[in-house]
Amino acid sequence: MAETATPAETAHVDRVRGARRSPAEHLADAFTSGSVPGTVTLKEIPYQAMVGIRVERTSDAGARVASITGGLPATCGEVTGAGAVNALWLGPTEFLVVAPEESHDSLGGTLVSDLTTALGSDEGQVVDLSANRTTFELNGSHARAVLEKTCSLDLHPRVFKAGTAVSTELAHIPVMLWKTSEENYRIFPRASFADFLGRWLLDAMREYASPEVP
Repeated sequence: MAETATPAETAHVDRVRGARRSPAEHLADAFTSGSVPGTVTLKEIPYQAMVGIRVERTSDAGARVASITGGLPATCGEVTGAGAVNALWLGPTEFLVVAPEESHDSLGGTLVSDLTTALGSDEGQVVDLSANRTTFELNGSHARAVLEKTCSLDLHPRVFKAGTAVSTELAHIPVMLWKTSEENYRIFPRASFADFLGRWLLDAMREYASPEVP
């Protein structure tokens, strides 16, 4: 059974939440007005917990880390995990762990500390990257067409399948692109690029958000 937070802990979490500003918060209204549900929608999913991991996945430390993340991907594009916590492949020994904001230690979670404990004194690295990136979610029947305006990857479903995540560029901005379902994509730009990429995506969506588009 989960422990009940003390009043002091609850107050601390409230202070943390109240002090934060997401990198694309100022674009929220534009994302809403520029979206057409079912056709193409854009929103920010702010404050996700993100942890960079460097570890040999076949080592004892890798096995311990995998027990926290629900596995570690073995090949480029693979995503492991089930439900809230997922690990994305960045390289043979490098992974990005993504989880809901409440998983972060500053909000009463234990993700960073659990991963640090799992690595222990073995060779590797655990780095809290939660403030390094934000998350955009692009959804709808024309979401792929928006991405294809700038992405050099072959995004056809027979190649870029649901459940795949890769490092690529959108509008010359380095991102992680994760196809979570057939019409849903999560995009992870660095925080400093969030404004530029958010505005670029809005502009790219404009023709598909028009009433004339079937």
